[in-house]
Amino acid sequence: MKKPADKKVVLTGDRPTGALHLGHYAGSLLQRLKLQEDAEQYVLIADVQALTDHYKDPEGVRKNIDEVMLDYLAAGLTPDKTTFVLQSQVPEIAELSVYFLNLVTLARLQRNPTVKEEMRQKGYGSDVPAGFLAYPVHQAADITVFNADWVPVGEDQLPVIEQARDIVRSFNRIYGQTFTEPAALLSHVKRLPGLDGKSKMSKTLGNTIELKATPDLIKQRVTQMYTDPKKIHISDPGHLEGNVVFTYLDAFDQDKESLKDLKERYQEGKTGDVEAKKRLMGVLDGLLGPIRERRAGLERDKKTLRDILRAGTDKGRDRAREVMRRVRTALRIDYFE
Repeated sequence: MKKPADKKVVLTGDRPTGALHLGHYAGSLLQRLKLQEDAEQYVLIADVQALTDHYKDPEGVRKNIDEVMLDYLAAGLTPDKTTFVLQSQVPEIAELSVYFLNLVTLARLQRNPTVKEEMRQKGYGSDVPAGFLAYPVHQAADITVFNADWVPVGEDQLPVIEQARDIVRSFNRIYGQTFTEPAALLSHVKRLPGLDGKSKMSKTLGNTIELKATPDLIKQRVTQMYTDPKKIHISDPGHLEGNVVFTYLDAFDQDKESLKDLKERYQEGKTGDVEAKKRLMGVLDGLLGPIRERRAGLERDKKTLRDILRAGTDKGRDRAREVMRRVRTALRIDYFE
């Protein structure tokens, strides 16, 4: 697969199950903004994977494609540096998934820690849809159909990347060297907890702050954030560990000296949650305000969104076709090529 010698190929993406939130921004979007400057970056809107657990709401998935594209562009990803691809419009991904399924056992899929945790959160038990259980195989196809070198992920997704690497190794061993073995590119940002402090920030769990959040919504969400249950009075010593407000301040507040002073006063019982939360409200509105404004401008021109996505998908499919020609040759099914 030919690619510029000085550029790595990066594959990343999101399922269109709702607008993006601060967890996406800290965990992936910031990294993508940097990667688009130096890498050949493909960002996949994984609508097929969204249907694995939203199969009863295809119209919702369809609408959320625009939501995700708006967030991408408003956050600073640009079509001249990043290629946006709509998963369902690249049928080569589905074809490759079928071939990969032959290389994975049911037991291996059931052992995947990421899948097990998501099954627990969704309450599937033994009634898990086969498509959901097999989505790591589909993700392996997402990655390899673009022959990606790097896949930016959070720590919770490492088992999925390792499964993709296992599949690639098996394919290359059985059929000959065909794919690059992808490497996980971990974000340096620690995973943000949800507002309740008990789980990761998740659209499914409803404990998020979306990138399009208004000042009033930011205030509402920050007000309900989990802090230190033992700090009842301002004079009580406060604890930072497990305190969601300070976790978010660490992630987004750029004035580290002033933040250090606030932390010390909070721990010494010289200030309380009100000051910390007001500070966080200001920090988040300062971060999200420009994104919100750009989003509002883009929202008035949905046709441009679709044009960008169509052009990127066409480019992505050209790359996928080239990879699949090699795959079919390796599998000895290149009958008419």
